[in-house]
Amino acid sequence: MSIPFRSVFVALAIVLAFAASSRAQTPSPVDLRMLAINDFHGYLRPPPGGIAITDPEDKAKKITVPAGGAEHMATLVGQLREGHKNTIFVAAGDLIGASPFLSAMFHDEPTIEALSMMGLNISAVGNHEFDEGKDELLRMQNGGCHPVDHCQGPHPFIGAKFRYLAASTFEKGSGKTVFPPYEIREFDGIPVGFIGLTLKGTPNLVSPVGIAGLEFRDEADTVNALIPELKARGVEAIVVLIHEGGFSPGDYNDCPGISGPIVDIVKNFDRAVDVVVTGHTHRAYVCEIDGRLVTSGDKYGTLVTAIDLKLDPVTRDIVSAKADNNIVRTATLAKDAAQTALIESYDRLAAPIANRPAGAITATLSRMPNLAGESSLGDIIADAQLAATSAEAKGGAVIAFTNPGGVRADVTRREDGAVTYGDLFASQPFRNQLVTITLSGKQIKDMLEQQWLDPKRPRILQVSKGFSYVWDGSKPDGERVIAERMSLNGQPIDPAAHYRVTINNFLFVGGDGFTVLTQGTAPRIGVYDVDALHVYFGANSPVSPGAAERIIRVN
Repeated sequence: MSIPFRSVFVALAIVLAFAASSRAQTPSPVDLRMLAINDFHGYLRPPPGGIAITDPEDKAKKITVPAGGAEHMATLVGQLREGHKNTIFVAAGDLIGASPFLSAMFHDEPTIEALSMMGLNISAVGNHEFDEGKDELLRMQNGGCHPVDHCQGPHPFIGAKFRYLAASTFEKGSGKTVFPPYEIREFDGIPVGFIGLTLKGTPNLVSPVGIAGLEFRDEADTVNALIPELKARGVEAIVVLIHEGGFSPGDYNDCPGISGPIVDIVKNFDRAVDVVVTGHTHRAYVCEIDGRLVTSGDKYGTLVTAIDLKLDPVTRDIVSAKADNNIVRTATLAKDAAQTALIESYDRLAAPIANRPAGAITATLSRMPNLAGESSLGDIIADAQLAATSAEAKGGAVIAFTNPGGVRADVTRREDGAVTYGDLFASQPFRNQLVTITLSGKQIKDMLEQQWLDPKRPRILQVSKGFSYVWDGSKPDGERVIAERMSLNGQPIDPAAHYRVTINNFLFVGGDGFTVLTQGTAPRIGVYDVDALHVYFGANSPVSPGAAERIIRVN
């Protein structure tokens, strides 16, 4: 039977009209631009080393690009926001702590203020946020004067305008988190959940005194336990800001292969997690792990990660995600005037102290360890701490040890070799007090064995002149240090004898997992570590790097 042409035409018109109507009724995805940073560490001014990237002209080489600083970062953040209706600025922790003098002198108040002015919205807590303890971190959030140093800045400190999140950090007494576990923001009516948390290993990285009464729970378990609660509140799009990361050998926007703790953490996340912003390892990468976008933005404010998300108005989930790490190029980005004014207001108070002459060096003192774990700067810091406490009246020390995590920056040689107090402070920014204790030879050996509590990230203590030892990389835990090759001034360490040993107060309370040091007796409190280094430079300049032969590794 033939169908009249008019009927075919009418039917086709109906089909086309229905299709057009369906297209009109299908809402377009909502665009969201998320800007992210991590591990800023109070670098209001650009770090000396900038950022190392692959040479565009020769992929086999690396070049250094001057980058970072709050003035240039604020300008870039503003540029990356332009043309985007929906934006949010987030961070993955360690915004403060281990900071240069300009920020650290004021207990990182300038950094909190600078990031607030930039429009930072949300940040995970990092381990360094706890450097001065829970109560000080709460002050960073809420404002007020420092309990000991009082109000030092050019104006009252009102606290962070952004919100810290701490999903995995619980108060043991109340069972509540120190800060909210997550925050929900809406973009064109679509809710997006942001979960913020730090690494489970935080207690091994900070002073136990500062986190007394706190519990740091498993990262993936914490996130997964929150998913039903977020879904019950209508949230399908979920972003995790976590202060833990990985290691990728690629360039700053690559991910040819990633290893480290973040890999298993992401794989253990509930499938509801869409995007993960990471930190802690001071690396730069844009990766896909287990089908999720995972990013990291180097350190010290050298990068801002721009993450572009598309949100489905029907499912309210993230349907696509891509990221790009943008270098905070000091050569091409203008300085933000408000940031410049803020820095200058603090600098007027800090500069006279920071610029005070400390001495001189003949070559750069590097914090980078050799294969045995020893660095030239670490040796000098340990020597300075021994010199400050060797007199009987100041402790009677014969050996000094310092933790490598407390050595934060090279002392870089200028053309004239001059070194300032600010330079020394940058290398020792925690202002730990020295403590001299009595340990047996056996306890010293047991303490050294604790350097490998985490085999993936050994913490090799830096040692003072006169003391030396050999360790065997092929031996199992508890047997790496060769007891008969531990010596002091050429004499073997006697397991039964007692020695006066200088450490800092971070190690004294078991920091970095060195619990043996809590057994030390007859403690005598000394000067601050950076002040000991300052005195040492005054007495020994020009200071030169040594041969780094105090720690010997075999196998």
